[in-house]
Amino acid sequence: MAEIVAIWRDSLHTILDRYERKKISTWLFFPLLFVFFIILNIACYWWAIYTAFPYYMQTHEASHYIKLQIPVGFFGALFDSLSFFVTIWIIRRALAARKTSEYVFHLSLDLIIAIVATFWVLFVFTFGGWLISIWENAPEQLTSRGAKYTNRAVQAIQDPMGRENAKNIYFGVIMGVSAALPTFFHIFLFLSSLLSKIKKSFQKPEQNTEESTNNCQ
Repeated sequence: MAEIVAIWRDSLHTILDRYERKKISTWLFFPLLFVFFIILNIACYWWAIYTAFPYYMQTHEASHYIKLQIPVGFFGALFDSLSFFVTIWIIRRALAARKTSEYVFHLSLDLIIAIVATFWVLFVFTFGGWLISIWENAPEQLTSRGAKYTNRAVQAIQDPMGRENAKNIYFGVIMGVSAALPTFFHIFLFLSSLLSKIKKSFQKPEQNTEESTNNCQ
């Protein structure tokens, strides 16, 4: 396990070094990052809409959902952009850790970001929908919208296999993809390190066999 973590550390260190060397000015990098996450969040939004609730676009509320992509994209990008820099800080702390347990602990903090993102999604749809209702001259109570989305979340937890609840869970998962990117990234590096270790373990016997053959000759 220690060797796997060592490979994992080296890979993460290499990527961080590349980021530090090639990082452009923050004044330019942050807007580009922000725009990227806006596009990603809007793409996830429409993917979730058309795969979970396609009939929404066939009702009189279609224009509402079209407008809703604006706050979804903006607030989603705001969260993801800020969490990106938090992730960079976490990676630096993890690489500075001496113990394997500390290293894994620091990287696992990204899971907290993914969890917080769940509540952020609820906020975005509550607050964003409220803003859109004002735009449409049909203002809603912010508290009532909050209660509606909170009830959906509670129902999904209580009965995750229910048809509508399953759709809501799926919708939330898709909307949380961008926030879960750091976690996916760490899992990918770990699996890559594991495969590298397995590959090395298979190569060593072959090398030993070749050396034995050469010695016999």
